[in-house]
Amino acid sequence: MKKMYIITCLLLVAFSIQAQEQTQEQKEDQVSFDLGADLVSSYVWRGAYQTSASVQASMGLSIAGFSLSAWGSVPFSGIAKEVDFTIGYEVAGFSVAITDYWWAGEDAYKYFTYDARQTEHHFEGSLSYSLPVEKFPLALSWNTLFAGEDYYKADGKRAYSSYVTAAYPFKIKSTGLEAEIGITPWKGMYADGFTVVSVGIKARKEIRITDGFSLPVFGQVLANPKSQDVFFVFGLSL
Repeated sequence: MKKMYIITCLLLVAFSIQAQEQTQEQKEDQVSFDLGADLVSSYVWRGAYQTSASVQASMGLSIAGFSLSAWGSVPFSGIAKEVDFTIGYEVAGFSVAITDYWWAGEDAYKYFTYDARQTEHHFEGSLSYSLPVEKFPLALSWNTLFAGEDYYKADGKRAYSSYVTAAYPFKIKSTGLEAEIGITPWKGMYADGFTVVSVGIKARKEIRITDGFSLPVFGQVLANPKSQDVFFVFGLSL
C-alpha cells in the first residue's frame, strides 16, 4: 500500500504543478468530462468470462493530459459487482495509469479492507503507446498487478501477474473495427506460464433510427486458446 500511496502522491503533485502553469483560458480548453454506459450481453475480461448480461457505467474527468475515471459493472442478476478507479497521464501517444480493481461482489462488504493478504482490491500499473503512424495505428500496452490481491508462487512471493496487448484499429465502410491479441508473459492469475489468453475482433457501428437519432452498437468475437473457450458479446452504448 505504501507503493500505491507514493505513486498516487507523485501523480497528484505533478498534476498540481502542471495546472498552476496553465492560464485560465488554457485550463478551460483542456478540461473535459465524460459520462456514459453500456448494456452488454455478457461480461468477458481479458479472455475470461466474468458474469452474464450487465450494465456498465463510466465517468471521467481529464485536464491537460491527466485523467481520473470510474468504471462499474453490475449484472441484471444483481449478485456480482465491480467498481474500478483509474488515475493516469497521457502525452505524445504514451500513457501511464494506475487502476484499483474491485470485483468482490454485492455481498462482500469488504471494500475498505486493504491488508496485503486480506484485501480483494487489485492494484495495477499500466503503460501504453500508440504508434503515430496514420496507416499503421498499432496500440501496445503492458499491465501488471503490483499490490493487493494477486497469484502467489509456492515460495510466497507475488507473481506480478501481467497482461500484454497489441490492438490494431481499422475501418470497413462505416463500421469501425479493432483486432486485438492478449498474452500473459509468465505464470500468474491468467495462466500457468507464457501463453495467448485472448484473440478477438470488435466492431462498432451506429444504426440510424431516425434522421436525428442513431443507436451506437458493438459486437465482439473473441477466443481464449488457453482455456479453449470462445465468446460473442453484443452491446449497446448509451
